[in-house]
Amino acid sequence: MLAPMKHTARLVVRSYELDANNHVNNSIYLQYLEYARMEYLRAIGFDYHAFFEAGYALFVTRVDIRYRVPACLFDELEIEVCPLKTGKLSGTFQQLVKNQRGDLCAEAEVSWGCVDHSGKPARIPEEFMLKGLSPETN
Repeated sequence: MLAPMKHTARLVVRSYELDANNHVNNSIYLQYLEYARMEYLRAIGFDYHAFFEAGYALFVTRVDIRYRVPACLFDELEIEVCPLKTGKLSGTFQQLVKNQRGDLCAEAEVSWGCVDHSGKPARIPEEFMLKGLSPETN
């Protein structure tokens, strides 16, 4: 089996993302994961605008996230995205959030599904089924 493609997005923790303990609020991690997934799609050449114009959208259906080490103000974070599985209608990404010291702040498995313009589950059109969506890449 070939190694799956991985992509790393980077960002810096901002003050308004902190909770009362001066740690990144747990809900903010969901935004970090979304940002990194969209960057991953761009990196593999997935044209989300064309996908949407063709009458389709991708939706998160499940997030299993485990928080490990708190991220704090000005931490430089790397969010790694790697496909775990892909079907005709859906898939799952593994995502790791690490700080500049290499500490694992959070790990998540994020499942997604494809829907058509009416919101019903739909097959991903062949022209949008890029190699990077599948774990068997390169």
